[in-house]
Amino acid sequence: MSLQKHKNRISRKCLFQWPRSMRPFLFLTAALIPLSSDCQHAVSQPDPETTAVAKNVILFIGDGMGLGQISAAIYNQPGFSLERFPVVGFQKTNAADNLITDSAAAATAMATGQKTRNNAIGVDTLQQPLATIFDVAMSRGLATGVLVTSTLVHATPAAFLAHQNTRNLQEQIASDIAAAGVDLLIGGGRQYFDRRSSDDRVLTGELKSKGVAVYDYFSNDIFKLNPRPDKPFVYFTADNQPLPAFQGRDYLPVATELAIDYLRKRSPNGFLLLVEGSQIDWSCHANQPESFFSEMEDFDQAVKVALEFAVRDRNTLVVVTADHETGGLALNPGSKHRRLSLAFTSNGHTGSMVPVFAIGPGSDLFRGIYENTAIFYKLKEVLEFKRQ
Repeated sequence: MSLQKHKNRISRKCLFQWPRSMRPFLFLTAALIPLSSDCQHAVSQPDPETTAVAKNVILFIGDGMGLGQISAAIYNQPGFSLERFPVVGFQKTNAADNLITDSAAAATAMATGQKTRNNAIGVDTLQQPLATIFDVAMSRGLATGVLVTSTLVHATPAAFLAHQNTRNLQEQIASDIAAAGVDLLIGGGRQYFDRRSSDDRVLTGELKSKGVAVYDYFSNDIFKLNPRPDKPFVYFTADNQPLPAFQGRDYLPVATELAIDYLRKRSPNGFLLLVEGSQIDWSCHANQPESFFSEMEDFDQAVKVALEFAVRDRNTLVVVTADHETGGLALNPGSKHRRLSLAFTSNGHTGSMVPVFAIGPGSDLFRGIYENTAIFYKLKEVLEFKRQ
C-alpha cells in the first residue's frame, strides 16, 4: 500500500469513528469542526513522494535576531514581513564547546551540518574542512551568491565560504572566498583583498584576471549597476565595515533585488543566495534601540523583496533565521505599540533558541524544534530532491 493511500485510509478511519447516526452532522459541519489531534496529524503530514523541490533558495540570517528582537520590530512597525510567513520553527544555537555560541560556530553549523567550537570557520572540532551548502548547490549547477552588511570576511559569510581555524584570520579567509567560485559577492572588506599585510597578493586583480567583474562603492553606485549574468560579479560596499543603517547605509534591499535578478539569469538550474543583516547584532551588543530598529527595518525591506519574488515565482524557498540572540532583549511592562519599553539583559550573546521562518516549496521541513545543524540538512534535501 502506498504511503498516500495509507494516509487516506487513516483519515477515513478517523472520520468514521463517529456513530452512524451522527455522521450526517459531521459532514454538514466539516468546515467548522476541527478533526481530533490524531486525525490532524494523519492528514497534515507532507508526502515525501510528492514534496516539491525548490528551484531557488534564499537564506536570510539576521545576526543576533532572537524572538525579543522580532517581537520588538513587529510591535514597533506593524506589517513586518515575517508575519506573512506560514511556517515557523525554532533552532537551538549552542556550539560544540559552549552553550553560548558565537557567529562563527553558529554559521558553520548551519552551513555544514556539524557543530564546531566557537571562533572556527567552516571546520570541525578537529580543524578539518567541511563541505558546505554552497558546495552542494554548485555541484547541482546552481548559481550562488552572498550579500551582507558586514565585511565579506566576517564570521557568518566566512563560515559558508572559507575554512580557517579562527575567524580572526581575515586575509586568509579572503583568499578562501576568492577561490570559492561563488557567482556573486556583495559586502564590505575590500582592504583584505587588495592591501594585505600577510602577503603581496592583490586578490581583486586575480579575480579580474579570471573574468570576474569587480566593482566598489568608490567608483560605482550600486543603485545604478546592472551586472551582466555571463560574468561573476563582486561589489565592495566599503573598504572595511559598511556604515550602520542609521548613518545612511541603505543598499541591502536594492542589492537583494539586484542579486535575485542576476542569479536567476546566471543559471537555468536555479540559485542559492545568502543574505545577512549583519549589524542587528552590533546594535544589540551596544544596547542601542534606535540603531537596532533601523537595522531591523533595513533587514525587513530586504526580506520583503525576496518574499514578493517568491510569491510571484512559486519555485523559490525563502528561509529567515538567526545565528543566535544578542543582548537578551526584553519588552518590559508599560510597552505600547510604537512606544516600547525595551531592556537589554546583556551586551553579549545569549543561549536562547531563535525562530526559523519559511515559505515556498519545502517550507514544511522547517517546522518544529531542532539543532542549528538541521538547517544544512533541510536545505540540502530541498536542493537535492529529484535532482539526481
